[in-house]
Amino acid sequence: MTSIASVRDILTRLVSFDTTSRDSNLPLIAWVEDFLRPLGAELVRAPSEDGRKSNLWARFGPDRSGGIVLSGHTDVVPVDGQPWSTNPWDLIERDEKWFGRGSCDMKGFLALALAHAETIAKMPLNKPVHFAFSYDEEVGCAGVEPMIAKIAASGSAPSVVWVGEPTLWGVLSAHKGIRDYEVRITGRAAHSSDPRLGASAIHEALDLLAVLRRIAREQEANAPTSSDFDPSWTTITVGEIGGGTAPNILARECRFVFDVRTVPGNNPDALLAPFFAEVERVHAKLAARGPECGVTVELRANAPPLKVDRDSAAEQFIRALTGDNTLRVAAFATEAGQFQRAGFPAVICGPGSIDQAHQPDEFLAVSEIEKGLQIFSRFLDTLRA
Repeated sequence: MTSIASVRDILTRLVSFDTTSRDSNLPLIAWVEDFLRPLGAELVRAPSEDGRKSNLWARFGPDRSGGIVLSGHTDVVPVDGQPWSTNPWDLIERDEKWFGRGSCDMKGFLALALAHAETIAKMPLNKPVHFAFSYDEEVGCAGVEPMIAKIAASGSAPSVVWVGEPTLWGVLSAHKGIRDYEVRITGRAAHSSDPRLGASAIHEALDLLAVLRRIAREQEANAPTSSDFDPSWTTITVGEIGGGTAPNILARECRFVFDVRTVPGNNPDALLAPFFAEVERVHAKLAARGPECGVTVELRANAPPLKVDRDSAAEQFIRALTGDNTLRVAAFATEAGQFQRAGFPAVICGPGSIDQAHQPDEFLAVSEIEKGLQIFSRFLDTLRA
């Protein structure tokens, strides 16, 4: 019987690794490999292109289709500038809560899964159980694709992908998609007394931003009146912007980053068509000033929405474990949409509250782990059936 203490011990180790998305997660991955290898797990890494990070796919049981994936991300958001009252890399217990960066989002679920690995390893499994631990989820679900590709290429397609994001153990059936774009405008510097001598990158950025704001307002103005999503419309926000060197110099460079969160069924390419038409116009205008001038747009993250599929094997499986039949959707994105796009039924359900995610003094209530132990006990019973 897996105990609270064993989960806490594993979570203590996981939290101790600073896996902020800008940094490497390899020390954590190596520790998990060392934890699972003696139990007989087959271990496969799916690294990033630069080798600084990696996904880890571990399998117990036969190499065949129809298995169950326990999926979660290893990266966490920064603690920079947050007023923590504890060391974010030490798991501290206080008032029946475990404090630490990633305790809720989402190393608590990883710890629960790992705490049951020894029991799973000893079972005569007739279908595989996979652990799928990813990187860079917190920067637009950018890291999981190499692992999904490996799973797809293996020919052992799972029937259930259980993504353990914090939902207070409620079943989450759908979420919005997310795209992040970085836009760079290069103009020509000149004295501001005669703007004809140069081309202000900031001025051209304003035209592009105006189009984005118009699209965003149109989406809100035409918001669905009946929707499970809140907000019910596709949102567009600009999260970063910068450029210029002095008030009396036409800015040579300007950069901004914007975020699109689409409701299922809303085509982001069609939505952004007017923006990209304006990009082409501005680029042509600037390129006429010199080959170094123009506009570039980089798609930095592209995670599809998770669509409701109440009849999927994943939905039925998790609802049977939790007894929860409520339909829930979310405005945030997860890796579940990417698994679903690859043809693997996915659903989201895990310990902790999303309200704690990314916060200073992030915590996971011990009661959430107690409930999780009960749910995992039912999960093990399905493996014995």
